[in-house]
Order: sequence, then C-alpha cells, then structure tokens
Amino acid sequence: MRLVGPSGEQVGIVPLAKALELAQEYDLDLVEVAANARPPVCKLMDYGKFKYESAMKAREARKNQAHTVIKEMKLRPKIDPHDYDTKKGHVVRFLKQGDKVKITIMFRGREQSRPELGYRLLQRLAEDVQELGFIESNPKQDGRNMIMVLGPHKKKTEAMAEAREAQAARKAERQGGSSEAAQADAADAVAEAPVEQVSADTSAENAEA
Repeated sequence: MRLVGPSGEQVGIVPLAKALELAQEYDLDLVEVAANARPPVCKLMDYGKFKYESAMKAREARKNQAHTVIKEMKLRPKIDPHDYDTKKGHVVRFLKQGDKVKITIMFRGREQSRPELGYRLLQRLAEDVQELGFIESNPKQDGRNMIMVLGPHKKKTEAMAEAREAQAARKAERQGGSSEAAQADAADAVAEAPVEQVSADTSAENAEA
C-alpha cells in the first residue's frame, strides 16, 4: 500500500505489517482513503477526531446552505387599501429574506372579463417593492388566475448573513444594556453609602448630647 503520514507526508509504498507497526508507534489509526488506487492509499490519523471534524464541517455547510424558496401571495382584483398594505408587507418581508414571491390574482365571476384590473394591480405591487425585488416572470393568465413572480435583489446567502449579524447585534445590545444597568446600580449604591454613614454618626452625636 501507499502510506501517507499523519502530517500529509508521503511515507512511500510499504507492506501492511509495516503500516500497522507505524500506526502503533504513532498511536494512530490506519485508515484506507483510496481503495481503488493501485496500490491502495492509506493514511495514519486519529480517526475519531477526523469523524468529528468532518461532522462539524458538514453541519456548518448545511447551516450556510441557501435553499431557493418560492412564497405565494394571493390577492383579489378589487382588494381594499388596508388588505393591500398587509399583503404588500408580507411580500416585502419575503423579498428581504431572499425568497422569490409568486403573486396570484384570483378572478371570480364577472371579474374574469376584466383582466386589466389584475394586470394593473400586479404592476402597482411590482413598483411598490422595486427596491427589494424585480419582475422575474411577467404577469400571465392561467385559467381564472393571473400570475407574476418577483425575484429578490439580494441572494439568499446574503439575506441569511445579514439576519445573523442583526441577531448578534441585538444580543450584544441586550447584554450591554444589562451590564450598564448593573454598573449604574453599583454606582448608586456607592453614592448612597456615605450619606447613610453620616446620618448614623449624627444620630450618635445627638444621643450623647
């Protein structure tokens, strides 16, 4: 087999018995890392530590992995202003999180003969959130519905990183506030202590008089 040392150095081609002897000498494990190579490649390592570090790397990779998510928001052509602002707020939140948003206008009854109402509503929404997203798929009729897809300007990974930074900042601010409050309480206690002592001394003098 071709043996690799614990620091990545090439030991050379050695018999199995010699590799096992070196593993025992270094107090390490003999691990086959390339079984299909000719000759097979083995390495001297701490296998338990290797498995732990590999698991931590995989966990960190999953943590930073960005999954493309498509949120959906449904509106009516004659939606009232309050409901529109609420729906728009959800769209803004989705785009800030780096998610795509599928906007669906639902037509009912006679509304189906007025597709321009849905088109104007979609254009209005796209203009209202243009700082956060763009029209990825133009409005198109799909049976009784009209659909448009908005894409975020920020990538999912960027949005996730910003969210983590904001969370860390809020945590630090809370901890800082608690520390300042504790320091203020301590300062108040120090400031009040001499006053209490003077009062006690004055009482004693009055008693003696």
